[in-house]
Amino acid sequence: MHKGEEVRLRDGTKAVIVPFRPVPRAAVEKAYGELSPESRFHRFLSSAPHLTDSMFHHLVEEVDGVDHIALLLVLEPDEGPESIVAVARIIRYQDDPTSADLAVTVRDKWHGQGAATALLAALMRQRPVGVTRIVTAVSADNAAALAMLRRLGTYRAIPAGHGTVKVVVDLPATTQSAP
Repeated sequence: MHKGEEVRLRDGTKAVIVPFRPVPRAAVEKAYGELSPESRFHRFLSSAPHLTDSMFHHLVEEVDGVDHIALLLVLEPDEGPESIVAVARIIRYQDDPTSADLAVTVRDKWHGQGAATALLAALMRQRPVGVTRIVTAVSADNAAALAMLRRLGTYRAIPAGHGTVKVVVDLPATTQSAP
């Protein structure tokens, strides 16, 4: 069993939230390929059918645990990459250190089970020191992501064109833990 935050999904499944660990490229490509076209578009605002080198680099190799924090929700017992249900990440903007992008990817068969909700609560407690605002682009028809962002703090959505909205969330100070 992992040392991490134990959670139960809505259907009673036991899982644990753990810090991101490097995952073999083949496993990331497989998981990406299993996402429905709608899930890929909602998460990446792109319908790219395959994971690119730059996407892999950003999703795996740039996670530093300081400015790019990622958490995994893993089934128990953990049987390797197939046990990963979801990943959530927060990435500080270098040109605005008080703001960060936020993203959650949940495997399609686990949608609606509370995986994103559990991960986001943990991610907000572990967000980069000094981050007080989320600034992210979301597909305007991604009701689940918009609802999730509304629950994080004071929320504003600004039409950004091409079916997207720029979402700005001012985060409450009480959710951030000390380094």
